[in-house]
Amino acid sequence: MKKLIAAIGCIFFLYGSLNAQENNKQTPKQKIDLSNRANDHFMIQYGVDGWLNTPDSINPSGFSRHFNFYVMLDKPFRSSPHFSVGIGVGIGSSNIFFKNTLVDLKSATTTFLPFKNVSTTFHYDKYKLTTIFAELPLELRYAGNPVQPDKGFKMAFGVKVGTLLKAYTKGKNLLDANGTTVYGDKFIQKESEKRFINSTRFAVTGRIGYGNFSLDGSYQLNSFLKEAAGASIHPYSIGLTISGL
Repeated sequence: MKKLIAAIGCIFFLYGSLNAQENNKQTPKQKIDLSNRANDHFMIQYGVDGWLNTPDSINPSGFSRHFNFYVMLDKPFRSSPHFSVGIGVGIGSSNIFFKNTLVDLKSATTTFLPFKNVSTTFHYDKYKLTTIFAELPLELRYAGNPVQPDKGFKMAFGVKVGTLLKAYTKGKNLLDANGTTVYGDKFIQKESEKRFINSTRFAVTGRIGYGNFSLDGSYQLNSFLKEAAGASIHPYSIGLTISGL
């Protein structure tokens, strides 16, 4: 929580510094007309997810991925229109895939979330852990072309806070120890439970790109699991952002 507060404070410190620098300049600058610049837009993100600081017993594999969708409000600084603050709301989802692993969200015998190796017994051909968060992103942005941000270099860094809406595992095509399907390849089983996973997440974010497209990354500052539920796992993501639509 302290890291998140520090990051937010840094954004507003930079905001104040930029305003102060512009106000202290003696030479008047030509005013940039932003009357036709759109303030509201969507931000869509898709890419690769991963976990850091995982013990050997937890081994995500395959193409773990995320999909995020936000509605953003962009507010340029009056004294320095190349810079702006972006504030939004939206949904962030993450799918972490496993091989020969059972994530026992329904475990009733322990406060520790079990990650079970099931390679020598019944297991799923495809298996994932999905989490869905309602999120509030906050960004400090730079646009090389403040009048038409969709036609120039841009970059941003910021933070986001999320609250957990849903967590579930999904297994497809149950196999026996010999790899033979048990119920057919259309069989699907889902289990939903949130009690092991932190209900709030805090992350730092960054983006760099041109026009409506940018590369993005994020790192979760607090642990994915609750303190008593397991290792201090920190999710991260790298992907593509489409914005300004």
